[in-house]
Amino acid sequence: MKVTQKRKIVFIPYPAQGHVIPMIHLASAFLSRGFSPVVMTPQSIHRRILTSNQDLGITFLPLSDGQECLDAPPSDFFSIEKSMENIMPSQLETLLLEEDFGVACVVVDLLASWAIRVAERCGVPVTGFWPAMFAAYRMIEAIPELVRTGIVSPKGCPRQPDKPLLLPEQPLLSAGDLLWLVGSPAAQKGRFKFWQRTLERAKSLRWILVNSFKDEYDEDEFNNKENIGRNPQILYIGPLHNQAVTLTKNPSFWEEDRSCLGWLQEQKPNSVIYISFGSWVSPMGESKIKMLALALEASGRPFLWALNRVWQEGLPPGFVDRVTIAKNQGRIVPWAPQIEVLKNDSVGCYVTHCGWNSTIEAVVSSRRLVCYPVAGDQFVNCKYIVDVWKIGVRLSGFGEEEVEEGLRKVMEDQEMGERLKKLRDRTLGNEARLCLDRNFTFFKDGII
Repeated sequence: MKVTQKRKIVFIPYPAQGHVIPMIHLASAFLSRGFSPVVMTPQSIHRRILTSNQDLGITFLPLSDGQECLDAPPSDFFSIEKSMENIMPSQLETLLLEEDFGVACVVVDLLASWAIRVAERCGVPVTGFWPAMFAAYRMIEAIPELVRTGIVSPKGCPRQPDKPLLLPEQPLLSAGDLLWLVGSPAAQKGRFKFWQRTLERAKSLRWILVNSFKDEYDEDEFNNKENIGRNPQILYIGPLHNQAVTLTKNPSFWEEDRSCLGWLQEQKPNSVIYISFGSWVSPMGESKIKMLALALEASGRPFLWALNRVWQEGLPPGFVDRVTIAKNQGRIVPWAPQIEVLKNDSVGCYVTHCGWNSTIEAVVSSRRLVCYPVAGDQFVNCKYIVDVWKIGVRLSGFGEEEVEEGLRKVMEDQEMGERLKKLRDRTLGNEARLCLDRNFTFFKDGII
């Protein structure tokens, strides 16, 4: 009997943890649907994820990014952009042109849009992947209109940063919430060019797979009839971390400190504040770290804080000994097993930067959110959390009174708990699963 070889799909994530992990989850989902996934990451990332996922059934291949002498991937946005545009394309092209490799499709994180052109040159079908909330991509799609109407300059600078921003199918935002407004004015202009190039390259795509679920703004625009005429078509396939084959270990770039799980078990239900500002975006600066630390201590509430060792240097003198030893009020770890933490019954709320992975993990774990967005799509996510879904509050600073008021609101609001349950059902319920399976089948039929 002839054995049919599984069709290969090559996955190209943007080289940052918040992008690599959902791409691995996407690869795992395709593995369970009869494909042979190949995930390509820079060498520094490749070494980290290979050790914890060798038995997953996914092939991991390294790409040179010019950083082979370093243990950590480059964290500067423009250094990553330079290596993606100038170093990685020839390597992917060599692989795709191998006669015996047999690639059915290349799935490209839109932030790694360099790979779209490579796949097209090689005659291989290519599909986009948006690992974040689709509302953030709508903002990118609106760039030509924002420039045409003068809301932003041709270099991306908002004419009136505080002016309400009316975008199709979006809640009310402000021009200051635009994704590229990160860093210095020069950095903002560079990021604007990056997004313009991404948008231009994405125009040739037939599909974009989105690690998200339909929200109330999507009901009319993205039903099947309307989506057929859209180019590229949008296929919701999230939340991925809950749909993929179970991973042997969460593919974090950093070693998780699991000792905090035992401490959580000793706490009362719904009492612990969990704090994490993500893996890649730098937090607010030393002064704000100190303010938040003192506000947490003053609250008297138990807390678990995932804080990088470098950032821990900004804590007030004696803080760690006081809260972890003398008072036994909290625990501070460099990196936490976040999904397990959020599912623990002792956790009452999550102080977050509103990264999309963290937001989804909080929703599926039914955890209320205290929001402090820092950059990029976090402001859009925060708007949905606070104003649309109403499952959290936003902090504008870390003063003791403000932090205590925010914590009190999310911990005591009974209606917020009910809204979380409804949103979780929309995310994981039968309708969401049917939509996901339908979109995976639609995509699979289209590439075979």
